[in-house]
Amino acid sequence: MDIINRKTPEKLANMIKHKNLLWRILLLVLICVPLFQFRDFYQHFYVYLTGNILTHTIIHQWRIVVLSILLFVACLIPLSFRRKANWVERGLVSAFFISLFVEMYGIPLTILFASKHFLTAGINLPNNVIGFNLFGVGFGMDWAMTYGALLMVIGGFLIVVGWVTLYRNIKKKGLVTNGIYSYSRHPQYFGFILITIGWFIGWPTIITIVFVPILIYLYIRLCKTEEKEVSDKFSEYQKYKEEVPFFI
Repeated sequence: MDIINRKTPEKLANMIKHKNLLWRILLLVLICVPLFQFRDFYQHFYVYLTGNILTHTIIHQWRIVVLSILLFVACLIPLSFRRKANWVERGLVSAFFISLFVEMYGIPLTILFASKHFLTAGINLPNNVIGFNLFGVGFGMDWAMTYGALLMVIGGFLIVVGWVTLYRNIKKKGLVTNGIYSYSRHPQYFGFILITIGWFIGWPTIITIVFVPILIYLYIRLCKTEEKEVSDKFSEYQKYKEEVPFFI
């Protein structure tokens, strides 16, 4: 029997509340970061959504496209340890990553389209705060892209830690409520949501504007579907649900 079933509900609820308080404060601080760099974030969104970033985009780098698609689609693998794979759902996520990276490093269709209507001569582009080379291709990241990358790193960390926790308990027949699952009922899905939001902030185009709300809705629906499935299988899940927050 897991630790969650060896403590009184009141003591456990207080313990979870205090454990999550620090993470909630850190999350609030993270959410507020764009407010302190509002001008840079506004400029970033403006130049991308109007196509004014056209001269600074990376195009025809198909090796980067393929590598990025393989890397991020691989993130779907850990979910097979939590519930039965639904390839329709994964197909939608895969379609998002494929279209996203083709546009980012292959053919920037949204930017090309927007530039025909909104291109402004002499507009100031956001300043890069990070620069690096990968496979001979130079990359630059402004404040918004750096912030989006940070969200993706945090999301990826949650996915990996959730996967490791589930994998270590894969032989258990009972409900897994230890480790990161003692802080959040759905850390992996929360991680995927942070990744999709990070991509939207880093690459705000028609693709991310359309796909990101759909994916967030999809993952929240998956969370609720999974909870119903687990509740039917484990009678103790209702108590766990009352004591551990949905995301954080």
